[in-house]
Amino acid sequence: MERGGNYRLLNLRDILFEETDDMHELGISELSEKLKAYTGETAFDNRTIKRDLETLEETDFEVVQNTGRYGKIHFSHQTRLFETYQLRLIIDAILSAKFITTNEKEKLIQKVKNLTSKHIAKTLPEPILFSQSANMDYELVKLNIDCVHRAISECKVLTYKYGKFNVKKEFEYHRNAEQYYVEPYALIWQNDYYYLIGLFQETNELRHYRLDRIRNIQVSEQTFRKKNFNLQEYVDQSFHMFAGEEMRMKIRFDNSLVNVVLDRFGQEADIRELDDSHFVLSTRVKLSEGLINWILTWGHKAKVLSPDHLVDRVREKVERMYAVYMEQQKNG
Repeated sequence: MERGGNYRLLNLRDILFEETDDMHELGISELSEKLKAYTGETAFDNRTIKRDLETLEETDFEVVQNTGRYGKIHFSHQTRLFETYQLRLIIDAILSAKFITTNEKEKLIQKVKNLTSKHIAKTLPEPILFSQSANMDYELVKLNIDCVHRAISECKVLTYKYGKFNVKKEFEYHRNAEQYYVEPYALIWQNDYYYLIGLFQETNELRHYRLDRIRNIQVSEQTFRKKNFNLQEYVDQSFHMFAGEEMRMKIRFDNSLVNVVLDRFGQEADIRELDDSHFVLSTRVKLSEGLINWILTWGHKAKVLSPDHLVDRVREKVERMYAVYMEQQKNG
């Protein structure tokens, strides 16, 4: 095929991809007009365009043909790598990521919108309406993501410094600013932040680190062999408040919290009606401060029934909270 034909064919493909879908079609004359705008040529023979449409079909670029009113033939491309709802899921994930700047969100979302027709793209949300960027060094996080991803794929040890901000909003390094040597196992998105999960070589234990708190990261030349590691189990124990002594727990909840409990423990959770206003959850958990804090989140609507040592732990924390407010009242 001559150079001009190749160029025309590519432009025709772009027109069908960008301007048609299952709700928008174009006839031969409309395709011809749009080709003129794309190529700058004055006219196209209808038979030439039809041959091009057949060629696109032969190259596995789907061209759907429908007959409209008065026998007019319409053409469209309807196959997309992503369904509309999938594009929406991707965009919503981008919008909800607090560490991504508004400018970067705009770039990312525009790229996502290029995966579908311009008509469907218009129905997807704009980042300017959902500016949620946190005051965080996005360039630093991008660098850390790239290094961690590469180190995991190449099984190479990461070195970096780690720390957090103090009350003066100054960044302070942990361990006297000594280097961390970590064998990276996984990179996850959890609770609005990226985390590196890896083996801390000094203590030979699995730990997780927030990427926005990592500084001076480097991928070393030292390689490692990954040990047996259950990512889901680690996430459940370390991020979902279940870390520590395993025990069976019973809690009485107000009926208004049934969906909260099911969201946390799943549809298979063992819950039973107690009376008209309450139900009881029975489950195995691991004792931790996170678990106690989660229970206290629901105030008088949640009461631990067993085991006794958990009842005592919750009661002690409630008493300490009460003492703080009594002291404030006394000094007020």
